[in-house]
Amino acid sequence: MTTLRPQAKSAAKAKSRDLATARELTAEALGTGLLVTVIVGSGILGSSLSPANEGVALLANALATGMILVVLITCLGPVSGAHLNPAVTFAFWLRGQVSGSKALFYGLTQIAAGITGTVLAHLMFGLDAIEIGTQMRWGPDMWLGEAIATSGLVFTIFAALAVRPQFVATGVGLVVFAGIWATSSTCFANPAVTIARALTNSFTSIRPVDAAAFIGVEFIAAAATVAFVGWLYAGLERNGG
Repeated sequence: MTTLRPQAKSAAKAKSRDLATARELTAEALGTGLLVTVIVGSGILGSSLSPANEGVALLANALATGMILVVLITCLGPVSGAHLNPAVTFAFWLRGQVSGSKALFYGLTQIAAGITGTVLAHLMFGLDAIEIGTQMRWGPDMWLGEAIATSGLVFTIFAALAVRPQFVATGVGLVVFAGIWATSSTCFANPAVTIARALTNSFTSIRPVDAAAFIGVEFIAAAATVAFVGWLYAGLERNGG
């Protein structure tokens, strides 16, 4: 029986790590891209079918977003963790569950995929590939809503991982659906989604200047929630990155 030399073993391990990383980044790109396509696409279709009733359009958008999140997290979670969100990846990094380099690659992949999702949604409905958002979402009330939405999302993820990991996908879908209806910001709670929605002028749009403030709030809320969850569930938490 032949054995691999140390150099060959090292090369094999490096190749295996590279393949694993490629799969993880592909899963994050696929998931984030599809998420944004559904968010933007359902907003376009909902508002076009119910132009006189924004409540119906918002309901369609909320249902579509919540449902696709359950599917994506269930299917992609075993591959990459299905973060699909730089704020969530940031939270895992703060907890020491992902490395800094992995967090950076995840974040860049999520942002690029989110923009691609907006482009795909636009092309499906015959719009320009990129538009500039003009819907104003600015002010302390909006920032408070976005902080609550992001905190609710991050809390749901880590609380579920601590006590019932199989509930993560369903929990995220439900909390985002609720957040869209219950918060003044309509629950962006995701820097990659926020950037992508600044590049559409459809129902789900946001002005780029407002998007920058939302992103800051999202990261701050994620960090605060990580600290709170760590205290609340001390001794009960399981791994989940």
